[in-house]
Amino acid sequence: MPQTDMPLAQLLPHLDRLAQDALALWDLPEGAIARRINVSENTTYRVDAPGRRAILRIHRAGYHSRAAITSELDWIAALDRDRAIAVPGMHPGRDGQLIQSARIAGQGPRRRMVLFDFVPGRHPEEGGDLAPGFEQLGAIAARCHIHARGWRRPAGFERPAWDLEAVFGPAAPWGDWRAAPHVTPGIRDLLEEVQERLEARLARFGRGAGRYGLIHSDMRLANVLIGPEGPRLIDFDDCGFGWFLYDFAAAVSFVEDDPRLPALKAAWLRGYERICPLAPEDKAEMDSFIMLRRMALLAWIGSRRDAPEPQSLAPHFARGTEGLARRWLGGGL
Repeated sequence: MPQTDMPLAQLLPHLDRLAQDALALWDLPEGAIARRINVSENTTYRVDAPGRRAILRIHRAGYHSRAAITSELDWIAALDRDRAIAVPGMHPGRDGQLIQSARIAGQGPRRRMVLFDFVPGRHPEEGGDLAPGFEQLGAIAARCHIHARGWRRPAGFERPAWDLEAVFGPAAPWGDWRAAPHVTPGIRDLLEEVQERLEARLARFGRGAGRYGLIHSDMRLANVLIGPEGPRLIDFDDCGFGWFLYDFAAAVSFVEDDPRLPALKAAWLRGYERICPLAPEDKAEMDSFIMLRRMALLAWIGSRRDAPEPQSLAPHFARGTEGLARRWLGGGL
């Protein structure tokens, strides 16, 4: 069976061996050990070595091209060089290249890999007071967006778009939300109406330079680490072109129906507008982007249901999306 066709449970031991063997591609101290810490689009490992820690990312086969990964790393380097926000450092391999590659046991497609600095800190706890962190996250988002608008991208820059076509189109990278678990005929009919309204609203909203550009696109709590110097954004693997306010919607991924949502939105806006003011028309569409992101996540759960996080969310996510949709159609979240 080709490696890419293996069920995830069978594939992971092969990836674990690849991670350990691949450490020789970097100039790491003897005795370095790779320990798997996360499985999502990619598989991530913490690397422990005498006097040093790092994070190894093994890319999902076929998800991003080498040019797209290079472009991600180019933006991270530019954010660091221009002191826009604090980002994790990156380590070239022994050959001087940031992107390394190797095959699983000599079979299947070569897997691309990147080694990042280990960032100390903890993820925000959903049950705690999230408002201060969201205010800081709003400021981080604003700095990213200002940088994106002013940065001259290198020739050949390649990143995906996170627009209506990416969520609802026939070649949507996360699949069709209709194929997600527990999307009953009733839920499907309701979400068809949501899709139609979102397409109309966001087409009117448009893609002006102040509204659409290069975004992180996955600023959710799992990609924020709180350390001694405040929140730090990690994992730019899904960065691409989209509406700037999609970054707020990503920040409330999986907590869209939390009763604290209005307070989180207000906190994020305080942080954002401290750096960059938003027009009233932009703020009026924030709930639309929450709904767009939620439907993208519903599709993601359907197409990635063998991974741990989608698997845990699958039983109730469609029903929760239905409730969110009814509130949005009724006037707002």
